Amino acid sequence: MKLLQGKTALITGASKGIGKKIAEVFAQHGANVAFTYLSSVEQGEALEKELANAGTKVKGYRSDASDFKAAEELINQIVTDFGTIDIVVNNAGITKDGLLMRMSEEQWDAVININLKSVFNITKAASKPMMKQRSGVFINMSSIVGVQGNAGQGNYSASKAGIIGFTKSIAKELGSRNIRSNAIAPGFIRTEMTDALPTDVVEGWNKLIPLQRMGQTEDVANVALFLASDMGAYVNGQTISVCGGMLM
Repeated sequence: MKLLQGKTALITGASKGIGKKIAEVFAQHGANVAFTYLSSVEQGEALEKELANAGTKVKGYRSDASDFKAAEELINQIVTDFGTIDIVVNNAGITKDGLLMRMSEEQWDAVININLKSVFNITKAASKPMMKQRSGVFINMSSIVGVQGNAGQGNYSASKAGIIGFTKSIAKELGSRNIRSNAIAPGFIRTEMTDALPTDVVEGWNKLIPLQRMGQTEDVANVALFLASDMGAYVNGQTISVCGGMLM
């Protein structure tokens, strides 16, 4: 059973990690997939070729979601290329960690712009065609750090907490148009970034997780699939943690 048959989904920041897995799972479930990448050009182009085998329409766009005008142009182009846009996964994000006393203004602004402003940009642009068709789904990637904070990640925590507040507000604003908005708060998920961490660091994190292991990107993608599909038709304004029990 393909849960997203005939739907068109946009996943931002999908060249690797969680975004890539979401794009793969959505395509496997029948969605036409538009995705963005910025700096990871080779990986973005490789993903487009990989997903072409899924049998649905797939197109990658090199676009900066933190640029307001570029976001609007992206959505307009997707509607032109695909005819509609039904699902948006706001996944683009970066980290520039540092303790408050050492954090520069550039580190703060870069993380807020790419992680939080991008969600505003894409959501505002995509809500226009969704309101016309009176249906749509927004899935915004937050983090457990956005719920409980983390030393050395003041900028990242603030951006991810902001996503939760924004998600709840948009759920209330657009719910009457049958447009749902939810957030996912991943915990310690195994990606290319975590693969580079020392073994002792990974073991230390695992001890804090009741399931005693890192999550997989597919764990997050499966929750996104649920929220994007009709199985999640009455779920709106929620933040779902995918963290192995780190948040209780």
